[in-house]
Amino acid sequence: MTLPAPTGPHPVGAVSLRLVDRSRPDPWVPARPYRELMVGVRYPAGDTGGHPRAPQMAAGETAAFDAFKDLAGVPKQTVDWASTLSHAHQGAPLAPYDRRRPVVLYSPGALDPRTLGTNLCDQLASHGYVVVALDHTYEAPAVEFPGGRVERTVLVEEFDKADTAQKVVALLRRVMAIRVADTRSVLDRLTTLGHGLGQAVDPCAVGMFGHSAGGFTAAQAAHDDRRLKAALNMDGVLGYTQEDDDPSNPSTVGTDGLNRPFLLMGIEGDDHHTLPSWEQTWNHSTGWRGDLTLTGSAHASFTDLGSLLPQMARQLDLTPEEVAATVGTVDPDRSVAAQRAYVRAFFDRHLRGRDSHLLDGPSARYPEIRFVA
Repeated sequence: MTLPAPTGPHPVGAVSLRLVDRSRPDPWVPARPYRELMVGVRYPAGDTGGHPRAPQMAAGETAAFDAFKDLAGVPKQTVDWASTLSHAHQGAPLAPYDRRRPVVLYSPGALDPRTLGTNLCDQLASHGYVVVALDHTYEAPAVEFPGGRVERTVLVEEFDKADTAQKVVALLRRVMAIRVADTRSVLDRLTTLGHGLGQAVDPCAVGMFGHSAGGFTAAQAAHDDRRLKAALNMDGVLGYTQEDDDPSNPSTVGTDGLNRPFLLMGIEGDDHHTLPSWEQTWNHSTGWRGDLTLTGSAHASFTDLGSLLPQMARQLDLTPEEVAATVGTVDPDRSVAAQRAYVRAFFDRHLRGRDSHLLDGPSARYPEIRFVA
């Protein structure tokens, strides 16, 4: 399978870095005296000669991802996830720069790896951003550390133990608290990142986006930490509930709102009029805000599966209904083009001061995007 190539003027470089937070024990495995994270960094690269394209997923992570990801009509152990390549070149040198580069963090959905957002991360890097995608260790299906050590998820076991509604709510709060703490750990280390990246980033121009629980993470982390200047939520509920229409147990980003820019991107039917947690956040926010619907999409359309699943469908003879159950009916190429355009427009406006005016209203170039007033 192939991912869509980035469209920006820069080739893309990639490094994977281990970050250690010694200020806290691991919240999922208390026997570990510190918290370990793996981040994948995408950046504008210089000469890519001799630097092979990086795989989308590390080999040690693919078996766990295959085991946990249920895709309609796709039998287990039929997809060689490790063979899909990104368009980033492993270890390539940074491109020369005359000013520090803006930074965007990416957080994946629950039980998803950071690599499921590779398309958008590579795209932003090709347009001059340093993009830091983080795995939340012991929540992601598996995280591979240097030397080949793999740490697998404990989240499924934790949900199995949450046998009452109150325990589920408590677990959801715990998950988000850990995710936000992980995000703040990454923010603490931006200017000391290896491979020369720490000297290249602008710590005053940092935004964050994510899918599902990762979108919630972006919004909540921006609420909790003013170093994040803008947040983008891709179809993530913003409260501690398993039911999208449940207004109980709101988050503090819902009750307080945000005073910095945030953008909602949702599937058909998910907007600030229909989702209580989005409505709460929208109504209590005082900063710039926007709400976009990707028509014909499904929840996983905002991940790399939007590009990959149609390719599987051709090889596995999946029905249109099986494909639509995961990534909707939107044309994959159009979906990718629209997401790339609006994600970049949002961060260009609020981190770089470059306004394409794409976020001012509907565009004939992207009829798949509907603005929600």
